[in-house]
Amino acid sequence: QVQLVESGGGSVQPGGSLRLSCVVSGGTFENYAMGWYRQFPEKERELVASISMSAYPYYTDSVKGRFSISRDNDKNTVYLQMSSLKPEDTAVYYCAGTPKKNTYQPRDYWGRGTQVTVSP
Repeated sequence: QVQLVESGGGSVQPGGSLRLSCVVSGGTFENYAMGWYRQFPEKERELVASISMSAYPYYTDSVKGRFSISRDNDKNTVYLQMSSLKPEDTAVYYCAGTPKKNTYQPRDYWGRGTQVTVSP
């Protein structure tokens, strides 16, 4: 059974940084395209960033230059480094993965989410 577990969320002031981590178990991580999504209250989940099996990144426009996605296949972990955080980045962040497909919108498996709050 594939499981994704996020960590690293929390509260930070505007301009601050956080690093989210997502550990994957139960699957061959190197064969997964991975992504980070976020969900605002009463809104649909949206893609923030993704990384292919070959570590090619994708970013939605609103986070380009501020967020960085990376993966460590030895640790079965995908990271989302978030910098220059803004109040509008406040959301629940979810990790997702899709096996054996280089999609920029991985969504077959999901974590439970981690809250990120950006406020003065």
